Amino acid sequence: MTPEEWAAVSLSVQVSVWATLLSLPFGIAAAWALSRKRFPGWQALNALTHLPLVLPPVVTGYLLLLAFGRNGPIGGFLEDTFGIVLAFRWTGAVLAAAVMAFPLMVRAIRLGFEAVDRRVEETASTLGAPPVMVFLTVTLPLISPSLIAGSVLAFAKAMGEFGATITFVANIPGQTQTMPTAIYALLQVPGGDAAAFRLVWISIVIAVGALVASEVLARRMQARVQGS
Repeated sequence: MTPEEWAAVSLSVQVSVWATLLSLPFGIAAAWALSRKRFPGWQALNALTHLPLVLPPVVTGYLLLLAFGRNGPIGGFLEDTFGIVLAFRWTGAVLAAAVMAFPLMVRAIRLGFEAVDRRVEETASTLGAPPVMVFLTVTLPLISPSLIAGSVLAFAKAMGEFGATITFVANIPGQTQTMPTAIYALLQVPGGDAAAFRLVWISIVIAVGALVASEVLARRMQARVQGS
């Protein structure tokens, strides 16, 4: 493993972890709204949430560039007001990965919300617990396996994200080059197959490890919920 390869691995893990963590609160909120409420704009929220699943990743990356680039309305505001630049930065890779992984996270968490027995929540409410406490102490523990599944799906999707990332933040070694973009670059270079193969195996090991860990955690959380 060369330093450049390790840099790509490290950046991929960093981007995927941050993308998952930053998406989780929004994923929980969107999944709850889509599973529990019917309100004006419900269809629009549902379509917007799942749009990255059906759009070509390059299109998503281009839209991010238009919106969050230095000349974009949001990107220009962030740079002028807070000095935050996302385009062609590793933070932009986090944003691209989070957007692409968001629908998978929401779908998994939404299934958890829909499976919760509403009578349990109603019982907690009749005992005097406010809605926020019911949500935090009853609902979230009950859907913890779905939270873990959604987080792992988002992490895995972020690890493998290519099209939106390379469009929004390019493929700059040591700065924005993740494992997928590094593999792509190595395959364009004569003799780069061996290095690409190493990165492929590392990505497989990380993905399998994440799946095994999520299965173990989900079973433990499920056993704890059933035990309580």
